[in-house]
Amino acid sequence: MFSLLQQARLQFKPQIPTVLQAVDETVLVPQPIHHHSSDQITERFPKTSGQQLLEIHLGSKSVSNALRVGVLLSGGQAPGGHNVISGLFDALKAFHPDSVLIGFYDGPSGVLTNKRVEITDKLLESYRNQGGFDIIGSSRTKIETEEQFLIAEKTVKENKLDGLVIVGGDDSNTNAAFLAEFFLSRGCPTRVIGVPKTIDGDLQSDLIEISFGFDTACKVYSETIGNLMRDCLSAKKYYYFIKLMGRSASHITLECALQTHPNLALISEEIAKEGKTLEGVVDSICDMVCTRSAKGKNYGVILVPEGVIEFIPEVRVLIEELNNIMSLKSSHHDAIDKEENKDTKIVMAAKLLSTAAQPCFLSLPKDIQAQLLIGRDPHGNVQVSKIETERMLMSMVKSKLKKRDERIKFDPISHFCGYEGRSALPSNFDSQYCYALGRVAAILIKGGATGYICYVNNLTKRVEKWEAGGVPLTQLMVLEKRHGETKPVVKKTLVDLEGNAFSQFHTQRAQWAVEDDYIAPGPIQFYGPPELTDGVPNLIQV
Repeated sequence: MFSLLQQARLQFKPQIPTVLQAVDETVLVPQPIHHHSSDQITERFPKTSGQQLLEIHLGSKSVSNALRVGVLLSGGQAPGGHNVISGLFDALKAFHPDSVLIGFYDGPSGVLTNKRVEITDKLLESYRNQGGFDIIGSSRTKIETEEQFLIAEKTVKENKLDGLVIVGGDDSNTNAAFLAEFFLSRGCPTRVIGVPKTIDGDLQSDLIEISFGFDTACKVYSETIGNLMRDCLSAKKYYYFIKLMGRSASHITLECALQTHPNLALISEEIAKEGKTLEGVVDSICDMVCTRSAKGKNYGVILVPEGVIEFIPEVRVLIEELNNIMSLKSSHHDAIDKEENKDTKIVMAAKLLSTAAQPCFLSLPKDIQAQLLIGRDPHGNVQVSKIETERMLMSMVKSKLKKRDERIKFDPISHFCGYEGRSALPSNFDSQYCYALGRVAAILIKGGATGYICYVNNLTKRVEKWEAGGVPLTQLMVLEKRHGETKPVVKKTLVDLEGNAFSQFHTQRAQWAVEDDYIAPGPIQFYGPPELTDGVPNLIQV
């Protein structure tokens, strides 16, 4: 069953950039890249390093053979994934009506099990412009061992695939880079193309302006934030601490702040640059609360990125030590893990911490101390996203305010804007952006490209003026230490503290802290004047 809005969205026809409208008349034009990969990256990717940027231009009509292409959705959901598949399907059929698109169920897992379905017009008709990844599902499985690479090669050969499109974030596109290199080294003809997906917005480069899903998720969260702001103005007695998605970068928090004007928004990257301590972060919140209280305003809205805790220097040291203590290889792991008494567990861990980390651990509320010791990932590491950072700050601010002045009224309420933004109906921007990305993937495969990630740029202009092409994945890669081993990975892009978006935020936030300059954007607008329906993220607009 579909709602009336879902039915209407099924009929929406995405606008297509001029350069992508006649896909059988496109050519790939190589362009030099001035930034070169490090020697270590080149050594690890001898087949795919040194490739040139590919721009899509209009050319003369060309005849194409039927293509067989596989597609998988990897990692967490992001609004617009179904339109990537739609754009890819339509482009393949435009090349040749006998082209086939194979969808692998459950992300990379489907490649390893060869669990698949042929994508058809009939199947797609219920998914165009819809949220979610449910047409074929997704997973966080990684293809990283020699055995898995060989199984993947066997799967693409059995399906006679000319190309494999991997829709995902930085980890997924790292997988794409390794697969492309492996297939070339084995003489496997299947080309591998990545598509930039993540609501966190941290898969960016000079040519990838934004990952898809970011726009929709921020608009969903900003609606909620705006609603809570109106509640603040109505009740005039609550402080809302709103935690937002963003495991490593604060792009979502920054974007939502620009859309809604909260009284305070923590930006993890700024905290790290200033070396601000946990006490310093708490003090900054208390200062704002006291200033507003003096004006008779005992309410407000504070935005907290979910990963902020790892950017606070002493907490980062603490987490690193706890990761070592609770590592599956650690002799202390089993004893602490099996202890059922929460208080005893906390005492056991505290005794093992260094003099640098122990004071920080003991200063935290007990429920946060417990969260740092349970619910760990398969490697024994702290799952930062599960730490209730907003509650931790609420508790610490409340305690400090009592010491400052017991007369100050402070009634905090926590809220987490999370998964509800990942599978929403995609905005017009994401619907059109994703459809274009799917067409770019098809063009790159037809042109013989492999080891590339799609880009569609010039996004602040009208859709017909958007530009497109492919960036070599190795150009986005850096060496990072993962689980004690240095590995090449697609780099996460953090908030640029010198960039236009942060600068705009920085110049206004002092006013927002004191005045109630709240904005309620309301729900995503799909129909009406272009100024309501075609907005792009501030992150790329300002």
